Amino acid sequence: MFDLIGKRRYFFLFSAILTIPGLIFIVLGVLTSGQYGLKFSIDFTGGTIWEIHFKNGTPDPAAVQQVLDQQGLADSSVTIVTTPSGEYVSMRLPEIGLRAPAPTPTPPPSYTFAPSASASSSAAASSSGSASPSASGSSTSPSASASASAGASPIASASPTATPSPTPSASPSASPSASPSPSGSGTGSGGTYTPPTQGKIGELATALEAQFGPIDGELSQTSVGPIVSADTIQQAVLLILLGSVGILLWITVRFRDVRMGATALAALLHDVLVVVGTFAILGTFFGTQIDALFVTAMLTVIGFSVHDTIVVYDRIRENRSRHAGEPFAAIVNHSLLQTLGRSITTSLTVVITLSALLLFGGEAIRVFVLALLIGIVSGTYSSIFNASPLLVVWHEWDDRRRARQLALARAGR
Repeated sequence: MFDLIGKRRYFFLFSAILTIPGLIFIVLGVLTSGQYGLKFSIDFTGGTIWEIHFKNGTPDPAAVQQVLDQQGLADSSVTIVTTPSGEYVSMRLPEIGLRAPAPTPTPPPSYTFAPSASASSSAAASSSGSASPSASGSSTSPSASASASAGASPIASASPTATPSPTPSASPSASPSASPSPSGSGTGSGGTYTPPTQGKIGELATALEAQFGPIDGELSQTSVGPIVSADTIQQAVLLILLGSVGILLWITVRFRDVRMGATALAALLHDVLVVVGTFAILGTFFGTQIDALFVTAMLTVIGFSVHDTIVVYDRIRENRSRHAGEPFAAIVNHSLLQTLGRSITTSLTVVITLSALLLFGGEAIRVFVLALLIGIVSGTYSSIFNASPLLVVWHEWDDRRRARQLALARAGR
């Protein structure tokens, strides 16, 4: 029978190798105010997300990043977002503010008929002509009235033999021009998108259009202030703490042993350090940022890690009654070997799914999937090779302590 518990020191050493480098980079991030270590997205630091569409095609993210660097926005990231309506360039920027809201279009004026000056003169000419036909020698013909409304010369309007013009001018009822329609300033139906022109975001839009052509659409524009980001951090820390304390209490009550709850929490802390430390290293060397979805991934990792630990602990509880009298280390070793295949198989199915998502999923969920993948692999390892060996170490320490106390009590007699 393979002795897993007997090799626990190697497992503890491997866990130290996994956690200590990440822990160093986490501390470096605190000491250097974010220059090294974890890189937080605007969900935690505040900032602006602007997603736009270019008329001449989607530019390369690296080229867009160069424009942002030239505009003094080096602390930004650029990704491509694919939607049913096309590809948009998504820029995560420091807080530069949103564009001013488009003015509410005024309704078109309602026109009432008011004869123009030419029409009034025409009407007056017609009236005078019909009132004194003897003065002109004959009654004024309709062509004369039409010519007068068209601004014809007085000689032409006075001529009784004037012929109808082939293209008479429009009647007074058609003289008002068509009602003006307000030009759209957004991506709404029927509107033409107008990029912002004022403020820092206006300067950025001008620089992008000069480099990549006109911007003809906008998917979203979001700004996160420092107050909202501070609330997000507080809620994230509170959720992780409440989840950890709840797990500790539940396992202690379920197995009636505080040592099981404490060692499960220690394995959970190992998984958190592995994931956070890995992202601290990735943030230092590759600029990988963590966002609000990272908190969701961490809570999922915590639940999955404890799930495997509970399976092992439940088998330990059963074997303690079946193998009463055996050393506790031997009982734990039996339990680990009995549940090892189940734990690895369960985790492997999840790892395969997450690997497919990491390779072929979208950019927006890549950090989330990577955190889940690292956390689940670490959780499976810690449940088997950390939590149970720690429980054995604690039990053996308690046994030695009781033996010393018993020896002292007997010596005192």
